[in-house]
Amino acid sequence: MDGLMLDTERPAIRFWLMAAAEYGYPMDESIPVSTVGMDEGDTRRRVMEACGPDFPYEAVRARLGVLYAESMEREGVGRKPGLEYLLDQLDGLGIILAVATSTPRAQAIARLDRAGILDRFKALACGDEVSRGKPAPDIYLLAADRLGMDPVDCVGFEDSDPGLRSLASAGIRSVFVKDMADPSPETLSTVWRSCATLRDAAGLFQVKEGLGPHPRRAR
Repeated sequence: MDGLMLDTERPAIRFWLMAAAEYGYPMDESIPVSTVGMDEGDTRRRVMEACGPDFPYEAVRARLGVLYAESMEREGVGRKPGLEYLLDQLDGLGIILAVATSTPRAQAIARLDRAGILDRFKALACGDEVSRGKPAPDIYLLAADRLGMDPVDCVGFEDSDPGLRSLASAGIRSVFVKDMADPSPETLSTVWRSCATLRDAAGLFQVKEGLGPHPRRAR
């Protein structure tokens, strides 16, 4: 969701730096960038490892939330280029959609609603609804279950290394759309298709006859 459909990662990175600086901890941009796609627990561990044991994580995280909420209230939530085109294409083909996001449910609903696309999705699976976040498969398995679909019949879109690994673990073919960070070569080897934009990704879904053999079923 964040960084893939919604242009929220770049503002979040900026607010990380602002919030940390307010507490006297200049932060290199590479630190929050490295947390893209992680759940809250892994994000905390990564930031504390990078910034040291005295870093006031909870206070900075709370301030980040305030800055983000104020920005969303002023400016709304931007949609990534090609999103509307992709959603229209999938809707026209009768493909049902779910969101699988590390973001907690209340925040995810607020962002999707503010972006005007909440009603485009049949189901949501959110970070506070699973015991293990990405790269574990749990969140994508939950999304598939809520759609009533077998994971091998699903396709997932991702912009992050943890998300792509989550899809691979769930047995779901993946479409990688780059945003801020490059996945590792090992993770890229699991990707079904790579696209520069969401509009480009729409070209993968032109006919109802199917997408070809699943990579785990192909021989």
